[in-house]
Amino acid sequence: LLVNSGSVEVVEAPKDVKLPESVVQSKPRETVVISISAEEVLVQGKLVAFVEDILNDEANAVGPINARLAELKQSVIGINTKTAAESQEVTILADRSVPFTVVKTVMSTCTAEGYENVSLAVIQKNAQIASTS
Repeated sequence: LLVNSGSVEVVEAPKDVKLPESVVQSKPRETVVISISAEEVLVQGKLVAFVEDILNDEANAVGPINARLAELKQSVIGINTKTAAESQEVTILADRSVPFTVVKTVMSTCTAEGYENVSLAVIQKNAQIASTS
């Protein structure tokens, strides 16, 4: 007898972000969400940087990301924002076409701002379950 149960929380990716596929082990928690499209970086829905500037290592390209993360810690409005800010967790939704250097730079920026738990959002693939008879 094989029983499989679970719950899934859905994090909506912006229309211009195509997530990679993966098999996930645990359900997502309420966190600060960073979306990285092919052109823009958004933190909790607010435009903070451009991918091209991060790729070109422009001076202070990640400064606005730091500022927005710090702002989220300070300005808690409502229970959902409080939960996300206090979790010190970030979920990054990065388009599969974004170079990993950009994702790595954003991840490093998050940890520098005190968000040490960084998760990458993916599209869930069907897991292959092997059963023995």
